[in-house]
Amino acid sequence: MPLQFNPVKLFSGSGTTQLAEKIAKKYGHDLGDVVLSRFSDGEFQPHFNESVRGCDVFLIQSTNPPTDNLMELLMMIDAARRASAHYVTAVIPYFGLARQDRKDKPRVAIGSKLVANLLVAAGIDRIMTMDLHAAQIQGFFDIPVDHLDASVIFVPYIKSLALPNLTIASPDMGGSYRARTFAKFFNAEVVICDKRRKRANEIESMTVIGDVTDQDIVLIDDMCDTAGTLSKAAALVMERGARSVRAVCTHALLSGNAYETIENSVLTELIVTDTIPLKQPCDKIRVLSTDTLFARAIANVNEHGSISELFKVD
Repeated sequence: MPLQFNPVKLFSGSGTTQLAEKIAKKYGHDLGDVVLSRFSDGEFQPHFNESVRGCDVFLIQSTNPPTDNLMELLMMIDAARRASAHYVTAVIPYFGLARQDRKDKPRVAIGSKLVANLLVAAGIDRIMTMDLHAAQIQGFFDIPVDHLDASVIFVPYIKSLALPNLTIASPDMGGSYRARTFAKFFNAEVVICDKRRKRANEIESMTVIGDVTDQDIVLIDDMCDTAGTLSKAAALVMERGARSVRAVCTHALLSGNAYETIENSVLTELIVTDTIPLKQPCDKIRVLSTDTLFARAIANVNEHGSISELFKVD
């Protein structure tokens, strides 16, 4: 018996409109019509202006701050469920609160698990996201999770630079596995910048583990928030004799003085994706789009194809 494909409808939350429009264009569909009504006190209500009955609905929204982005996604899921959608997938390019994935001290919340519970309670059937801060967050869900890997976007770009003495670096111990994964594509060495924090977003000390002399360093991380870690790691490897230093980060949170920090750093460039829209232009930031990867993933989900096929890098 041939497979039955339900009609597909893509909708965007207000926080990820630019990326959603590009994904829809790559997929070959127009974005669905959804309106966000706002009350004078700041309360809002999403409303689908077209039928979703019996459709496979994909709701595209990153859940970066403010928390309105998460709440809007939850309400869109609820609205789609109440409108008799057949299958609801939350496409969350950046999964917020992912840094809160465990109890690292007494009496704290596990924010990412709470978000997982909220999404499931709202009625999703599937999650599609990219480069979770901690891969084990997939285990917080008892529904399918498509965890896309941005390396298929970054690796070809890094190869195009033709850096003669490429060395991959991790800005902290926690990112060493990610750095080693990248290094395999280039048969490159890995160095680690070991940091100690006084408190969140404030570094007390940092040291380099490995030789960076005359090397072209590429720092690998999943997100860039204040850019403090990256700028300090970049300065440190240059002090230790590196020829050049770049950074690759999937999610450009870039809060506080991040843009100024990047401009004033020794980084040649910061390479990011468009999972979060930039707040302002910056000459040192290069944005690579995730639109094709998400569009292909959506098509494969709808057509019951393989997601792992999307992770192959030539």
